[in-house]
Amino acid sequence: MLVHMMREVPVRARTAAVATVVALGVAAVFLPALSTQALAGEGEVVVIAHRGASAQAPENTLAAVDLADELGFDWIENDVQRTKDDVLVVIHDTDLKRTTDVEEVFPGRAPWKVRDFTADEIAQLDAGSWKGGAHAGARVPTLREFLHRLDANGQRLLLEIKAPEQYPGIEKDVLEVLSQEQWLDRRHLRNRLVVQSFSAASVRAVHDARPDVRTGFLGTPEPADLPSYASFTDQINPRSTTLTAAYVASVHALDGPHGRPLEVNTWTVNDPEAARRAARTGVDGIITSAPDVVEEALGQDD
Repeated sequence: MLVHMMREVPVRARTAAVATVVALGVAAVFLPALSTQALAGEGEVVVIAHRGASAQAPENTLAAVDLADELGFDWIENDVQRTKDDVLVVIHDTDLKRTTDVEEVFPGRAPWKVRDFTADEIAQLDAGSWKGGAHAGARVPTLREFLHRLDANGQRLLLEIKAPEQYPGIEKDVLEVLSQEQWLDRRHLRNRLVVQSFSAASVRAVHDARPDVRTGFLGTPEPADLPSYASFTDQINPRSTTLTAAYVASVHALDGPHGRPLEVNTWTVNDPEAARRAARTGVDGIITSAPDVVEEALGQDD
C-alpha cells in the first residue's frame, strides 16, 4: 500500500503527538510539524506531482490537480506569481506565451509578462489547448482557486514562489492569501503545506514572517553552507542531476528550524530508471510530472 497517499496522519504519529500534548498539560499547544517521512512511513519516498499531473494535463491548472487526485496523489507542487493588479496566480513561466493563447488574444502586448496583465485579462486566456484539444478552455487559476480545489480534494501543497525578485513583497502576499483561506491553521501547517523558492532570501522572508510555516530551498548549496540554510529552511530540494548519496546524507545530518532532520525532495524526475537512481541516494521525495510512472518504478503502487 502506498502510504504517502493517506489522507490522515498515521495513527502512531497522531497518538504520539496527542500524548505529548497531554503530558505538557496545555490544550492549546500546537502539534509539531510532521516530516514527509512521518507522513509517508519510514522507507517510503513521497511522490509529488509537479505542477499537478502535468505529463498528461496542462500544468498548474485545476485539471492537472484533479488528475493527480484521480491517480491517487495528494502532494502537489505549483508556482505562484503576481499580476499587474496584485492578484496571485498559478503559472510557471514569467511570461504567458508557452502555455496560453496570449499572443492571439492580446497581440500588441509583447513580451507578455505575467506582471504586465491584470487578473481579469489572464482569466480570458486558454491555458489548456497547447496540451491538446481535450483541455481547451482550461484557465490559469488564481492561488485562491487552487487552494480551494486542493482542499476539496484533500490534497497537500508544495508551493513555489516563482521569480520573487520580480515581485517585491510577494512573500507577504502569499502568506496573506494562505491565512485568509485557512491554510495557516494547525492542520495545514502540520502536514499539508511547504513553501519553497530558488531564492534563499525569499525562503528566509517566509520563515521570518511565519516561523511555523515549513519551507524549502530549491538548489544544491555547498555542504559547508548547509548549516546556515538549516536556520531557516526545512528542506533542501536539489535538481536530480546534482544528487549523490553523500550529499543527501550531509543534508539529513542537520536539523532544521522545527527540530527535525532536513529533508530532500529532488526534481524533476520523469522516467523509471532516474526515479530508482534518485531513490537509492536516500531522498525523502521525488517531484515528477509523471507521478504514476515514478510510483510504479519505485514499487510503491497499490
